[in-house]
Amino acid sequence: MEFNFDDMIERRNTGSMKWDVKERELPMWVADMDFRTAPQIIESIMERAKQGVFGYTILTDEWYQAYQNWWSKRHRFEIEKEWLIFCTGVVPAISSIVRKVTTVGENILVMTPVYNIFFNSILNNGRNVLENRLKYDGTQYQIDFEDLEEKLSNPQTTLLILCNPHNPVGKVWDRETLQRIGDLCAKYHVFVLSDEIHCDLTKPGLDYIPFASVSDSCRNNSITCVAPTKAFNLAGIQTAAVIVPEQNLRYKVNRGLNTDEAAEPNVFAAIAPIAAFSYGGGWLDALRRYLWENRTFAEEYIKKEIKSISPVSANATYLLWLDCRKVIGSSSEFCRFIRSHSGLYLSDGNEYRSGEGFLRMNLACPRRQIEDGLKRLKDSVAAYEEWVSRQC
Repeated sequence: MEFNFDDMIERRNTGSMKWDVKERELPMWVADMDFRTAPQIIESIMERAKQGVFGYTILTDEWYQAYQNWWSKRHRFEIEKEWLIFCTGVVPAISSIVRKVTTVGENILVMTPVYNIFFNSILNNGRNVLENRLKYDGTQYQIDFEDLEEKLSNPQTTLLILCNPHNPVGKVWDRETLQRIGDLCAKYHVFVLSDEIHCDLTKPGLDYIPFASVSDSCRNNSITCVAPTKAFNLAGIQTAAVIVPEQNLRYKVNRGLNTDEAAEPNVFAAIAPIAAFSYGGGWLDALRRYLWENRTFAEEYIKKEIKSISPVSANATYLLWLDCRKVIGSSSEFCRFIRSHSGLYLSDGNEYRSGEGFLRMNLACPRRQIEDGLKRLKDSVAAYEEWVSRQC
């Protein structure tokens, strides 16, 4: 079946957070795709809507089976039904877990630059952010394990939030790296909370490795958050799952999610994952190919046309992490200038901590839109460098 990812869908004036911008602006910031979701999901939702009754909803066996079958077939990870807990989203789950398994004033370790909402979940709940800054060699990011162990060994550090694959740098962590993280966390009695929401958006032919699948130790010391929302563009449906293999830890997480009223599905949150994981595989494979073509196109354009910016090599997500350190000035200032000058709306690397000098661009849109965004970026670089030179 052919899928048209080149179709330009008008999203202005539809209540879209991404597209709530001025008329001339082009939003390429928040991780939200400009593609229609898989036809099977649309059909499933429309068929359910025809009934016209939207009462309280429970999870059927099909919901559990859909997750179990997908992770078994796609990611070679066998999940038991009892391990799965519904949640209204990965972010609500993370915040709830932070409150339930840690105490006010404790340290929660994150590997920066990383998804900025992690910081909200930590700080808003009275915990401390502890940074293990990733090392960038000009080509790729690696973990500073010496620093990681030092910070895990702090008795006040009780939780590590892992991003696997990693947003914003687009890194799929390999098995050896995950095992090493798991061994250190077990050694220092630190739980691992693994956000794996981008797991289905890897380079075609490449799979990610679920943290909990690496070893018995990793499985029993971890909580994993997953969802179909990134891969199938379903963020507004508010549906996710938490995987907790260890029984005592699962009880705590389950109690926390229920106490926070984040464990009850709406009508469509219960059925959309079933359609996605049961029938959406072909659509997702086509999407991944299209997204990788977008990434290749963007990287080649930047290398050829914008010499002062370097795209960071990645093998996952649809987010392009841009090294702008050769551009004069700060990335925050540069990001604001780009938007005011050209209307191109990107994410400032500083939002992700230790991301000064970098910007993030969302590539999950039709190719023509990417071409437009790249041309605006090229024009903005030249105008910005000229503007900065005049200030000196």
